[in-house]
Amino acid sequence: MRVTRALSLPVTAAMAALALAGCMQTGQQVAMAPRNDLDTLAYGQTAQTSYPVASNDSGGAVSAIRANYATSPRATYASTAVASTPAVVANAYAAAPVAATHDAPYHLDAGDKLRVVVYGQEGLTNTYAIDAGGAITMPLIGAVAARGKTPAGLAADISARLRNGYIREPSVAVEVETYRPFFILGEVAAPGQYPYVPNMSVESAVAIAGGFSPRAKRDSVTLTHNAGRGIVPLGTAISPGDTILVGERWF
Repeated sequence: MRVTRALSLPVTAAMAALALAGCMQTGQQVAMAPRNDLDTLAYGQTAQTSYPVASNDSGGAVSAIRANYATSPRATYASTAVASTPAVVANAYAAAPVAATHDAPYHLDAGDKLRVVVYGQEGLTNTYAIDAGGAITMPLIGAVAARGKTPAGLAADISARLRNGYIREPSVAVEVETYRPFFILGEVAAPGQYPYVPNMSVESAVAIAGGFSPRAKRDSVTLTHNAGRGIVPLGTAISPGDTILVGERWF
């Protein structure tokens, strides 16, 4: 019995060694998952192009992994300069109309209504209309020429007349209460005369007259200002007393 037990111990040890050797070697290739190293985490790229495999002639799976890790190529990253070409966007701009502004001081004429204020003199403070002769008529001093003068110039003339035997130190202010009308003729819906509003243009005057007629020439008009006359665009400023003529287009 003791002899049998003594012989069975070496046999058992030999069988265990053979089983362990069989586990360490295999006849099939074993695919290894790609390693998740710092290069992959930092750059989002796979650090190697082929996966390590263990073959039956490499001395076992552990030896295959070590050998493949030592000889596998490392990933290299080259900085690539990206040239950016800005896109050219073509923008089309419509031509802006001429601004309707009045830089020159306003000159009074027949048809204007003025508010004349003489401080401390309620009997002289009133609204006065410039008559066809171009003058206003006030108490005490009578007719005062107003045509062609600015409101400030007329106020100075009234002060001078009042100072001459009526008021020792008169203080006078003149402002336009209602401007004389402008006139619009030709191819508009309702030609005629209309009250002037400060900073008007030809275009706004046409709108007040009801707009263009179907046959109207819509790119320019004939404007008469004082003694001058010419063809102007729709954005041109107009003044009180101006006459606008809207022509007819040929086709």
